[in-house]
Parts: sequence; structure tokens; C-alpha cells
Amino acid sequence: MSQPVPPPNQPQQPYNAQPGGNPYGGQQPGDNPYGGQQPGGNPFGGQQPGQPGVPFGGAPFAPPAPVRDKVGLGLLTALVTALVAAFLYGVIAGAIEREIGYIAIGVGFLIGFAASKVGGRNPILPVVSAVLSVGAVYLGQLIGVSIILSDLAQQSAATLFFDNFDVLTKAWSEAADFKAYIFLLLGAVAAFGGAKKAA
Repeated sequence: MSQPVPPPNQPQQPYNAQPGGNPYGGQQPGDNPYGGQQPGGNPFGGQQPGQPGVPFGGAPFAPPAPVRDKVGLGLLTALVTALVAAFLYGVIAGAIEREIGYIAIGVGFLIGFAASKVGGRNPILPVVSAVLSVGAVYLGQLIGVSIILSDLAQQSAATLFFDNFDVLTKAWSEAADFKAYIFLLLGAVAAFGGAKKAA
């Protein structure tokens, strides 16, 4: 159904206008077009000179919500990641019977990245990640040594690791060379960098 079309050359009136009335909303001649504004006021609704308030009569913008650091969750994530990464590092080192620097770097980077991704931009997370990565690389090297020595001792690597931990640490300290300490340092640097990259 179509709507009736007014005859041509006749002015159209709004739907709510009375016949013969003002087509601009029923305003009477002589009415104030700015609706109750004080004389000499600003027609754009802004603040008066010398009055405190928000310019242009609008509400102020709400400040963004502060970023909530989840430091505890980040630290827990770093610890769990360090334990898992240490285990994987030790299994790989024990399987190939040598250590690889790239894996130590990967362990550190993974710890730092995971901690900051979950915990936010707290400055303590890169430092804790670096410390945990040193522990993870060291623990991974001990797991690797226990896997290598398990064939010689004819015991399982888990038994050797848990029952003879002092023997393992002594064997590691005697066999550790400059390269082993470099791997520890590389893991710490990678953890710090990974945490900064994720933040």
C-alpha cells in the first residue's frame, strides 16, 4: 500500500503540526529558540566563563581501568613451566647424551614468556624468570646425567635421581665445564628477554 502523495507545489507540514500553525514544532512567535537559557549565555551549551565544569556540557571521559597485574599467577606459571621445561631438557640431553645450547635458550625463553604473558608487566617477573631458568637448566642437566648414568648403574633414571641426588650433583660439578655454565647464563638471558617480549 502506498501513502497518499500531496499535490504538487504545496508546502508539506509535519505530522504533528496543527493546520495553520507553526511548522517548526509549535513554537510561538517571540519564544526563545535556546529554551530557557539565561540572557547572554552560550548558545552551544558550554560552561560559562569562570565556572568550573566540563567544556561543551558533556560528561568527562572515564579514565581507563588500571591494568591489574596477576603477579602470583605469573610466578606460578613460571614455576610450572620451569619444571616441565627442565624435564624435557633433561630427557633430550639424556637421549642424545650431550647438551645443546639452543635448548637451554629455549627453556629460558619459554619460562620468561609464559610468566609475563600470564602475569602481566610486573618488573619482578623477568627477574624471577631468569632465576628459575637457571634452576631449570641445572635441573635438566641433572636429569640428563641421571639418564646417561642409569645404563651404567643398571638402575632406573628416576631411582638414580631421587635416591642418589647428592651423587648426581657431585658428578655434575666434577664434569661441569665452561660450557655448562654458559648454558646456565644463556637460559637466564633468554628468560629475561622472553619476559620483556611478552609484556
